[in-house]
Amino acid sequence: MEALIANSGVDFRIGGNRAFYAPVEDFVQVPPPAAFFEPINWHRTALHELAHASGHESRLNRDLSGGFGSRKYAFEELIAEIASAFSCAALGIVPTVRHADYIGFWLDVLREDNRAIVRAASQASRVADYLLGFAPDVAGLAQAIGPDCAAA
Repeated sequence: MEALIANSGVDFRIGGNRAFYAPVEDFVQVPPPAAFFEPINWHRTALHELAHASGHESRLNRDLSGGFGSRKYAFEELIAEIASAFSCAALGIVPTVRHADYIGFWLDVLREDNRAIVRAASQASRVADYLLGFAPDVAGLAQAIGPDCAAA
């Protein structure tokens, strides 16, 4: 995980009491592992925030302009959480936080778009492939989740 973060080139800061990606300043901040009830969940959170950072115009260039509660924001949250789940699975990280619960919350926001989950999963697959490309000695990890596994 540490090598993946370093290799990503993202300004990754450990500290504070909440995890977030700041798109204008282009940095990720995640509380230290000790701040999590179970430190393994730090990895899930770090991957979630790195997934957001992958959307920066210098990386995968997604629309990150949505404000909290908007459809754009909800869609980006789906992408980040699904990408985190794919990346955790490929890296053998088994967090105790359940991705499905988090994703379910945002699906409620997007219920009127019955293809949203398919589009989000497709984007998340690209994000996971991108992030896993920064992990050393992980040749074929992207294939563990399937190339464009959500392209259906």
